Amino acid sequence: MSASDDVQIEDIDYLAHDGKNLLARIYRPRGPGPFPGVVEVHGGAWTLNDRMTNVAIDQPLAQSGAVVIAIDFRMPPETKYPASICDINFAIRWFKHHARDFNVRPEMVGGLGTSSGGHQLMLSALRPRDPRYSGLPLADSTDDAGLAFAVLCWPISDPLARYRMAKSKGNTRLAQAHEAYWPDEAAMEDANPQRILERGEKVPLPPTLLLQGTNDDNVTPDMADRFAAAYRKAGGTIELHKFEGQPHAFVGRDPAALAAVKAVETIVAFVRRQTS
Repeated sequence: MSASDDVQIEDIDYLAHDGKNLLARIYRPRGPGPFPGVVEVHGGAWTLNDRMTNVAIDQPLAQSGAVVIAIDFRMPPETKYPASICDINFAIRWFKHHARDFNVRPEMVGGLGTSSGGHQLMLSALRPRDPRYSGLPLADSTDDAGLAFAVLCWPISDPLARYRMAKSKGNTRLAQAHEAYWPDEAAMEDANPQRILERGEKVPLPPTLLLQGTNDDNVTPDMADRFAAAYRKAGGTIELHKFEGQPHAFVGRDPAALAAVKAVETIVAFVRRQTS
């Protein structure tokens, strides 16, 4: 366990598969609460990184007065889709079930995802009760994985379009990451937040914030705009904030840069508005 002056940080086991524990890093503000809660899902092309990837977002968000739970989840080569979505669904239910232990009200639990984590978080938010994702049992719990709000940072909101872009550009690293995680293109089409909205599926639409750099070569140039337009057309509320000239994952690359600081301030302000 470690702590800053105003945030207590602790790693705990939240789930186990075949004797292997999955960890969550919990950032807890000091004080009586109640606090909003944020389940944070890291990116890494579905295949890389861990719960410590987004400390540049998690720490200041906790310092602003939110309990943040940054989770590990199963990834290739151990598993393919939908295993990670099952873990994320479980983590949200687990956090809501234990919310009062962290001075959080269950109805104030939202989520944040970066890159492929943005895809996975939004997919879980759109399909919180889908039996393909919600089957991991949680004793004595009646909570579902619905979210009060969602924050998407440079998300892969259309994985099929990104896969085809990576292949067309000869980006072997990204194409192979898709192939390691996804069973096939049919799965990329089905478990696709953009296509879910365009197909008119009846899904929950939590208030959403989307942050996107304009110099991001990991997404198609129109990905953020297309998703925001489809979300609004489906009846959802979404704020799209673009950061001129910024690359993929720009907050973690240089947390002290003006754009990164502004991005974190935008996240903090959004969470406060949703939970005030």
